[in-house]
Amino acid sequence: MRREILASIAALLLLTACQSRPSTTADAVNAGGGAGAGQGVAQAPVTTAPGGGGAATAPRTGPAAGTADQFMLEVGDRVFFDFDQFALTPQARATLERQAAWLRQYPSARITVEGHCDERGTREYNLALGERRANAVVAFLVQLGVNANRIATVSYGKERPIALGSNATSWAQNRRGVTVVQSGAVFN
Repeated sequence: MRREILASIAALLLLTACQSRPSTTADAVNAGGGAGAGQGVAQAPVTTAPGGGGAATAPRTGPAAGTADQFMLEVGDRVFFDFDQFALTPQARATLERQAAWLRQYPSARITVEGHCDERGTREYNLALGERRANAVVAFLVQLGVNANRIATVSYGKERPIALGSNATSWAQNRRGVTVVQSGAVFN
């Protein structure tokens, strides 16, 4: 008899432990300080559509608007070049058009354009080529309406590869121009 009571209690406890809980609301999740809380991640309140229709728009997730993280993740911070070239490809121009639009939206943002090369060639040659690549990026951004006073350039030549290796894939990744937004504040 005692064994049956203990078995019943154990079964009841096991059944209670397996019950599902109601799902949490979006407000409780956002207030919970989950991943990214306090790390420049925007969590806007839920708003209703104009006209009182009651349709809610989703809260913004991801990097906060106007930050260097938003620029890098949503706009794109780099363009790539062909071997021994500093001419902008159509893909590079499309990326730079998005960068220019973002920079016009945040007119107090300042950037540095880095010019990079692959490992082939002398140090001096690659520093000069990196400078020409950075200048090509700047010239296109200025042509699209970005004030040149907001832009600095630097050439790293072959000194800062992002892909290690002596093969075509690594070289293609290292031939790049990178637009770095000065970090710190949200730009308005």
